[in-house]
Amino acid sequence: MNNILTIKTMEEILREINKTSKIDASAIASRDGLLLCSIQCEPNKAEALAALLAAMVGSAEAAVAGLGKGVLESIIVESIDGKLIGTGAGPKALITVITGPDVSPGLILIEMKKASEKIKKVLG
Repeated sequence: MNNILTIKTMEEILREINKTSKIDASAIASRDGLLLCSIQCEPNKAEALAALLAAMVGSAEAAVAGLGKGVLESIIVESIDGKLIGTGAGPKALITVITGPDVSPGLILIEMKKASEKIKKVLG
C-alpha cells in the first residue's frame, strides 16, 4: 500500500472514531512519537500530542509490565477541561482522542479498539 493511500485510510479510520460522542480531535502516531495523521487538531498541537502520547504510553507500558499487571490496554488522562485517551495500535502505532470533560470513555474505548485492529492491518 502506498503512503498516500495509507494516510487516507488512517484518516478515514479517525473520522469513524470522531463520529462517536463528543470527540474534539484524534490522531495516529508512530510508537516513537511521529505524527502519522490527525483529524480536527491544529498541526503544531498534533505533532506535540504525538510525541507526548508516545512518551506517556511508553511509561505506562513499562509501569504495568514492571508491576506484573500484563499488557497495557489504554491510558486516560483527565483534566478539568477534558480527557486524553490513548491506546496502542499494534507494534507500529498509537491512537489517541481528545474529548470534553463530561464524556464517558466506555464507548470511545470500544471504538478505539476496533480502530486499532484496522490500523494494525493497514500498517502491516
